[in-house]
Amino acid sequence: MAERADIAIVGAGAAGLFAGIWAARRARELGHDRRILVLDGAAKIGAKILVAGGGRCNVTHHAVTERDFNAASTGAVRSVLARFGVADTVAFFREMGLELKREETGKLFPVTDRARDVLDALLRALRESGAELRHPARAESIEREADGFVIRGAWGEIRAGRLILATGGRSLPKTGSDGAGYEFARALGHGVTRTFPALVPLTLADGHFLRDLSGVSFPATLEVRSASGKRQASTRGDALCTHFGLSGPAVLDISRHLIAARHADAGARLVVSFVDADRGALEGELVALGPKRVASWLRGMLPERLGGAILAHAGVAPETSGATLTRDARRALLAAVCELDVPVTGDRGYTYAEVTAGGVPLSELTLRTMESRVCPGLRLCGEILDVDGRIGGFNFQWAWASGFSAGRAAAE
Repeated sequence: MAERADIAIVGAGAAGLFAGIWAARRARELGHDRRILVLDGAAKIGAKILVAGGGRCNVTHHAVTERDFNAASTGAVRSVLARFGVADTVAFFREMGLELKREETGKLFPVTDRARDVLDALLRALRESGAELRHPARAESIEREADGFVIRGAWGEIRAGRLILATGGRSLPKTGSDGAGYEFARALGHGVTRTFPALVPLTLADGHFLRDLSGVSFPATLEVRSASGKRQASTRGDALCTHFGLSGPAVLDISRHLIAARHADAGARLVVSFVDADRGALEGELVALGPKRVASWLRGMLPERLGGAILAHAGVAPETSGATLTRDARRALLAAVCELDVPVTGDRGYTYAEVTAGGVPLSELTLRTMESRVCPGLRLCGEILDVDGRIGGFNFQWAWASGFSAGRAAAE
């Protein structure tokens, strides 16, 4: 005989746990006796939370707006974020005994610097709410019936009046995100936009000099340009050379824009500026160097190893002085410093991506309740939706806000 629940939540990541907490809290507020069951296929819950922020968990950012996200409609994102903001996130974790601290970057971390404390707070809140967590209990199929939903797995069958899909996307598949939620959504009548890795390191061509600088980090402006040279996206921040190519916050942020651009334009490329200065002004400095060495001038702006590699790439000997630098060599050096065309060969895929771009369109939901417009009783939240934020805690804030709205509304 099938087990029964009033509300079933498939997926116990950040959004799913939050949906369960707020569904149970809202049911209690209303005096309703609801059985709320959270299912997850993982043997250990919260793997993504535990690895986030280098094991510290970047819970949110001090200032979150719709402009920090990629979505078909920023207005739709704003609508969801408005229902549960940063102050609400801080208050929730404080209520659970965990204070958050703001770092210079604006990121908010637990004062303990332990992602485990974030997960423990969520699990404790779920237990105290009265919702039930069951794992490992992987859902293998979901069907719509006249009076609700049937969820089946190797463990048996559950019938639920209402369903919340919080299965995540495809990023970090070792944590259990394998894209199954997209198939569930399709089976229940939803569309799914093209999905691809986002916040992912980029790979460079074999032999490129940046690959020989593994461990060197630097601030840079990164731009995505079309084959015709049109600027399509830009970000500034820290980048990191690695044995395979490039990583670091700025690279992760620009990655989804480059991948998306190349889908429509195979000639789209990444251009890097290593300095935050006007090219004309830099040329004037080079012309005025006189007997001073170009290498010394460059060392004042860039890490020594990077400066030396850029000189070699531009074909300029380290001992060259400003007075002996030819016009062609000067132009080559300025191009390498201010507008280096970087031969990106690809990305490191979902295995290393922090989030998935694409998913179920927000246009298919009623945003106040996160309820499906095509399948009554179904709600969706978190990474399964076609929303992805930049690095810095924004994707967690999306999980908290969308999970809050979905959970509360499901209980009403």
